[in-house]
Amino acid sequence: MPLIVSPAVRASWLWLRRRGQKGRSLLFLVSVLGCAINGEPSWAELPTCALQTPPSGQLLELFREVQSQHIFQDSKTFADLDYSETPSTIRADYQAHRDDVDFDLSRFVQEHFSVPSEGPTVGQSLPGESIDAYIARLWHALRHVSDQTSNHSSLVPLPHPYVVPGGRFRELYYWDSYFTMLGLEADGQHDLALDMLKDFAFEIDCYGHVLNGNRTYYLSRSQPPFFSLMVDLIAEREGEGSYLTYLPELQAEHEYWMDGSTVLAPGQSYRRVVRLSDGTLLNRYWDDRAEPRDESYREDVETALAHRRDPADLYRNIRAAAESGWDFSSRWLADGHNMSSIRTVSLIPVDLNCLMAHLEQTLAEAYRIAGHAERSTQFQELANRRETAIRRLMWSEQLLMFADYDWEKSKIVGQLTSAGLFPLFFRIATEQQAKMVAQTVRDKMLSFGGLITTLVESGQQWDQPNGWAPLQWVGVIGLRNYDEAQLAEIIAQRWSCVTTAFQLVRSRTDQLSRS
Repeated sequence: MPLIVSPAVRASWLWLRRRGQKGRSLLFLVSVLGCAINGEPSWAELPTCALQTPPSGQLLELFREVQSQHIFQDSKTFADLDYSETPSTIRADYQAHRDDVDFDLSRFVQEHFSVPSEGPTVGQSLPGESIDAYIARLWHALRHVSDQTSNHSSLVPLPHPYVVPGGRFRELYYWDSYFTMLGLEADGQHDLALDMLKDFAFEIDCYGHVLNGNRTYYLSRSQPPFFSLMVDLIAEREGEGSYLTYLPELQAEHEYWMDGSTVLAPGQSYRRVVRLSDGTLLNRYWDDRAEPRDESYREDVETALAHRRDPADLYRNIRAAAESGWDFSSRWLADGHNMSSIRTVSLIPVDLNCLMAHLEQTLAEAYRIAGHAERSTQFQELANRRETAIRRLMWSEQLLMFADYDWEKSKIVGQLTSAGLFPLFFRIATEQQAKMVAQTVRDKMLSFGGLITTLVESGQQWDQPNGWAPLQWVGVIGLRNYDEAQLAEIIAQRWSCVTTAFQLVRSRTDQLSRS
């Protein structure tokens, strides 16, 4: 009989390893195996790996009815509400009374659900307060703790404090958090940045991957794999021992994204991995569910009803775009404008594969530090092959920019996006390619507010005229890597000036609204 270890057992074992109790690890593992047969092991300092069904699966017809009846303007609101009772009890009550003459769905929701408690917020800036001081005050306001397991919420518990985006986003998001951690380190909040890395490691230990966000409806997908960069960031302060500490999670992250790669024939794909006709292995975005998203249920259903396309295929591509973090953008739309043409799973994104190359390089370094030379060499070779493929397949002589690759049509996508600067950020581009990218940025992508996301005005938030802070950072660092300091400084200054001006306008508006 094969030995099957539950996620909680693995997490507990890794918990012991990280605390230097290697002598006890095997004994502990053996002692909890019996417990794992009948239930999860109890360990006072480790939250349970909460494998929960999302609200749509718990509430079924009640969830669909609430979302379709526009009880809430924002679909995410209902997906995030706290339950007053167990989902099965609420469903039973709904089934018993939904056909009553005086049944009121809105009142029923108010009686059985509640909005999660709000933490402190930061409003307008103080008189004479700098934007740096204002940001420093945000850390406390946006710090959340959710270390208690509950079946009465979609929130997935995490063992350590973390920073949330704020507003309607009360959960920890994956790729955003790397840039949050950069800010925390800059403000001397190292312990909180480390706590966030530990939370992501915990998610990998429990679920095999970092969640899009710590909600049950995000369990089926991840986000751009920044975990290896987070380890780099913490290692700058903690030392190279960090690579050994998080080696199991780095390895698990790679296995998640490369699942199925060993059995794929040329021209085939499976989940997040694609093997091209020449045998090259690269990655794409994916989601394990082909259903409307809980947090955007009504919007997804309406999109499917408005177009003649297999709904499951449409939902899969929408969810894959959500995994990319670029939700949504003309980048994923075949016609550049309509959601009905979304084809995310057909594309091999340039930024994703740069991140995967960095993950492979990080694994090579971690195994070198661990003294496993053969494994280190294997991962360095994987990284080298991937970087060669990026330079060969994702470089457009027409655009003079790196771009996504359509693996089904075996051709590069002819669209400029700021994702094309990721090969500079990771030093994958050749010197000549980097110079041409810099010129393309000067000629076509530089705006009064910094680096624009795309050249398409589609109405989607990841398109012109919008710019996004993470992409400004990637562009600035990438250009600096190739001696384009002047252009990098222009982008940084323009973005900073617009951000500061926005904060001043917001502060003045708040003052006027109170007068």
